[in-house]
Amino acid sequence: MSTTRRFLAALTGATLGIAALAVTPAQANPAGTGLVISEVFGAGGNNGALINADFVELYNPTDGAIDLNGLSIHYRALAGASGGAPYALAGEVPSHAHWLIQMGAVGANGAALPTPDSVALPSFSMAGPGGQVYLLNGTTEITTNGDTVGNPLVVDMVGLNNSTSFETASGPTTTGDLSANRDASGTDTDNNAADFTLAAPTPTNSGTSSGGGTTAATIAEIQGEDAQVSPFLGESVVTEGVVTAVYATGGLNGFYMQTAGTGGGTDATPGASDGIFVFGSAATAVALVPGDLVEVTADVAEFAGETELTPTTGGVVVLAEEHAPVTALVGPYPSTESDREAHEGELLAPTDDFVVTDNYATNQYGEIGLAAGGQQLRQPTDVADAQDTDAIAAVVADNAARGVVLDDATSINYLSAANQATPMPWLTPTNPVRIGSAATLHQPVVLSYRNSTWKFLPTQPVTDDGAAVVTFSDTRTANQTPQPVGGDLTLGTFNVLNYFNTTGEEWVTSGRGTCTYYNDRTGSPVSDNTCTNNGPRGAAQSSGGTDLSDPTADLERQQTKIVRAINATDADILSLEEIENSVALGEADRDDALASLVDALNADAGTTRWAYAPSPAAVDLPGVAEQDVIRTAFIYNPGTVDLVGDSVVLTDEPAFADAREPLAQAFKRAGALPSDAFVVIVNHFKSKGSGDDDGTGQGLANPDRIAQAQALLTFADSVATARDTTKVFLTGDFNAYTQEDPVQVLEAGGFTNLTSDDPGDTSYQFDGMAGSLDHVFASADAQDLVSGVDVWQINAEEAVAFEYSRYNYNATLLYADDQFRASDHNPELVGLDVPYATEATTTGATVTPDTIGVGAGPVTIDATVSADSATPSGTVEYWVGADKLGESVLDGSGATSFDAGPFDTVGSVTIEVRYLGDPSHDPSSTSVEVTVVAGQATITASAAPSSVEVLTGTSTVSVLVESDGPDPTGSVEFSIDGDVIATSTLAGDGTAEAVLGPFPEAGEVTIDVTYLGDATTGGASTAVQVTVDAIASATTLALAPAKVTVGSGTTTLTATVTSSASVAGSVEFLVDGDVVATEPVTGGVASTEIGPFAAVGSVPVEARFTGSPTVAGSSDAGTVRVVKAKPVMTVSTKPAKVKVNKTKVKVAVALAAPGIRVSGTVTVRAGGRTYVATVNKKGKVTVTLKPFRSTGRARITVTYGGDALNTSVTKRTTVTVVR
Repeated sequence: MSTTRRFLAALTGATLGIAALAVTPAQANPAGTGLVISEVFGAGGNNGALINADFVELYNPTDGAIDLNGLSIHYRALAGASGGAPYALAGEVPSHAHWLIQMGAVGANGAALPTPDSVALPSFSMAGPGGQVYLLNGTTEITTNGDTVGNPLVVDMVGLNNSTSFETASGPTTTGDLSANRDASGTDTDNNAADFTLAAPTPTNSGTSSGGGTTAATIAEIQGEDAQVSPFLGESVVTEGVVTAVYATGGLNGFYMQTAGTGGGTDATPGASDGIFVFGSAATAVALVPGDLVEVTADVAEFAGETELTPTTGGVVVLAEEHAPVTALVGPYPSTESDREAHEGELLAPTDDFVVTDNYATNQYGEIGLAAGGQQLRQPTDVADAQDTDAIAAVVADNAARGVVLDDATSINYLSAANQATPMPWLTPTNPVRIGSAATLHQPVVLSYRNSTWKFLPTQPVTDDGAAVVTFSDTRTANQTPQPVGGDLTLGTFNVLNYFNTTGEEWVTSGRGTCTYYNDRTGSPVSDNTCTNNGPRGAAQSSGGTDLSDPTADLERQQTKIVRAINATDADILSLEEIENSVALGEADRDDALASLVDALNADAGTTRWAYAPSPAAVDLPGVAEQDVIRTAFIYNPGTVDLVGDSVVLTDEPAFADAREPLAQAFKRAGALPSDAFVVIVNHFKSKGSGDDDGTGQGLANPDRIAQAQALLTFADSVATARDTTKVFLTGDFNAYTQEDPVQVLEAGGFTNLTSDDPGDTSYQFDGMAGSLDHVFASADAQDLVSGVDVWQINAEEAVAFEYSRYNYNATLLYADDQFRASDHNPELVGLDVPYATEATTTGATVTPDTIGVGAGPVTIDATVSADSATPSGTVEYWVGADKLGESVLDGSGATSFDAGPFDTVGSVTIEVRYLGDPSHDPSSTSVEVTVVAGQATITASAAPSSVEVLTGTSTVSVLVESDGPDPTGSVEFSIDGDVIATSTLAGDGTAEAVLGPFPEAGEVTIDVTYLGDATTGGASTAVQVTVDAIASATTLALAPAKVTVGSGTTTLTATVTSSASVAGSVEFLVDGDVVATEPVTGGVASTEIGPFAAVGSVPVEARFTGSPTVAGSSDAGTVRVVKAKPVMTVSTKPAKVKVNKTKVKVAVALAAPGIRVSGTVTVRAGGRTYVATVNKKGKVTVTLKPFRSTGRARITVTYGGDALNTSVTKRTTVTVVR
């Protein structure tokens, strides 16, 4: 049933409701005089459930219809927790009929619920064992506890499973295969325990026949002529027809049949359809194929606007009798509701030219919006003045007449978790089903009214690309690149759909907020859903790598598509919308995300193709709290475009309190004068999604966008004045279609909306209708620059399934690293012819050095070119007479340099410096003078070998003479100590050499090498060193003797010097490192005597031959061993005879050694006593012995202990001891 039909039905229901019975609480109603709850089932779809959805069934036991308006159904859990707001009911329950309310979502298990009369929205989540169900007077939620009998707000109430509220007592506990049921008469004793019993669930709707016979009728009669509701609604009929389409799988749960022999080129029953849908498990219980003749016995129902038959078990019978086939009705797609009603359920073969006009739900529900007539549907306010209600109505009517949905003939939601592993129909990487593509049907389709829209259903569910049903023309190939727009520069605008380089994951891990995400079929986040604290809105994660198949590479997949699209535009200036405002996310650099995009663009381009216009300084921006999290921006080609001044943002303008403030930037063609600048202002007006509705059909917040357009005009005038130009472009996402009020404000302000050279191009797609929210407006003088316009059809025409944000949502992977569906808005490109104005220039030049040798060089010419308003660019040439020396290019400051030379003639040379001009600067010239003088020689020399032996060796000295002028000629002299010892003539390559030696003496010899010069080259000199090595010698040292006594001994040192040459000279003799004698060498020998020595030990000695002019020195060493002396000791006693125990004896000791003093102590042992005395300076000591204690010859032992120079000595003597 169409929207209009549903509206009429609503009106009819309201009218009938006046005559329907008023509802009063069903208190103690055993006789059945009021509306009651007759069945409750809360286990729908659960494991083991017989029915796939929770339901509540009402019953009208009276003889009149009961109006439901003003009533509501409500559910509470066992303990009374609310299951949500009460659901308001509408309609009326026929006499002795049921009313089926679907309470919850359809689950995975159980048979399909019969067509419900009401579907609770939002749904309730009922408990399988039971809870509390209320039929309420009004729609206000109430709270109860205990017995509800007598409550005036309760029409009826059922409490189950020991619930805390009930009528008198709680009813039984339900299960997956048992519901709570009243008896068939609807008896109500106000006692849930008594009134309800458990039985298999039997959900019954108001269309189910409650008695009476079955009427035989044709399908056309059941459909009714010019009827929007079947005249047999709610009755049981028997009819027959030929099966045309079977949907045993996919969820439609039924088949279509059509009267045998109908179809073809004529309609046998104008005004009434010959086809009908047969629904339910009984409809699919029989194995049917198209072409079968069947007899169907069923109740007639209207489900969501379509007439259908709902047979019970056994109600479908295949007939074996011969029958005429059904052929598809050939003709144009019905353009009116009545014509469509007249063919509802019939097999059609439309003859129209269809194009795709909607693909937004293709990846979810398998739906493709088509438009007849070869043109997609249009947004009314894009093609008609928003204030022209008649024109708007005409567009609306045209859309209604031409629109139809091609369905996949299933009820599968491919985005639900249960179905994401099932490949979606239609869409594949090579079958994108783009909006605007021609759709060619290859099979008949059934015309059906489902989901509040007219649909074409294939005769069986589509599970592949559907090529057997329909094919689509290729429109991608023509959009691999934009259409040419001509001109010197290309200006464009591109909404980049929430490009954030801050991912949701980064937002969370940095502690700035929390995020929820849209996930892929594995549960991996893909894009941000909501982030607290006004956080990011783009990709959920970033892998940081280049593998686009990495589940975490969300940002990389988004960025890749945007980069490919932008680089393919080949634009010179591109305004951007919906890019991250990094400062609003708490970052220091407002341009952080913009810079990251430019980096990615340049990396993809392989060169510095893009730069961005920096944001204004913070003081020139609205406060951060006033800025949106998304912003506008400019990127440009620095090779073709120059920025003129800083960017400017409109501030302190109330009209933009809920939108992004305009951003202005002046540009000029690279090298152009400032007077050639033009201004571009990028915009992103308030969206249509929120704000006030002014009732004009232009979406929400239209007054806001009007005010923004007015403020933009003032801002544009201000910026243009500041930049001294009348050439202004307004670009961006204005969130206003082409004929809406904000656009008209801008046009009335002197701007022209530039439209594509292809009138069919639009920038956006919404709700199956095309239109342009994105625009480029030009002032009158700016419009004079325009050479062409293209809206590049790469985004809005693509199914959202190809977007980065839908990566891996389905088993069919559609993402590709190309430009298609980089955003939801198409970019718009404008070609500009931007001529150059010119100004005079002045060229100045200097030369360094200004004097140079003939043949030498180069000289460096530094040139500058200046002008009044802009720095010149381009080429400078250098000429001598008619000969061009070369050229160079000016740098960014108007300066350049060039190396000229060498010059082959002596004298003054004039070099002309010619600036050739650029598109905005006239040529100019100047000259410099160079004086050319004779060349200067440079001489280098080397000796080989650089070390030779005296008297025999020779060395070759090689010379190279070079010049900064002509090649040098002439002679080279070789001198030692001022004496010329050789002369050589230069060869043609500037080389010469001389063999010098042998040399009479050893040592370092300096050889002076002098080039004498020639007519064009001055002389030069250098020197080389040659080392003349002496002849080796050997010295041998002999010692005689090698051991001597300290103080008296001497030894003779003899040095023998040998060499291959005659030896002359002297030998130095050293003792302990000091020279003690120098003796001449005679016959190869020199000697000397050394000693005596004052100390004991090893004394090092050396003989050192000091060499001669031809013989090298040498040396040898040895050691003299100096030993201690043995002193002479004499001992005398006095007296020689003594008396025992009486006489003392004096012992006199004298010590002497040659050349040294004796020191130390003497020990005397006698008579058992020991005496020690110190030797005096004369080497003597006297010891007095005590008297001896016994008679006889007494022994006296005298021992000298030695010192540092003397050894020890012992002597013995005796005395005679008498009484």
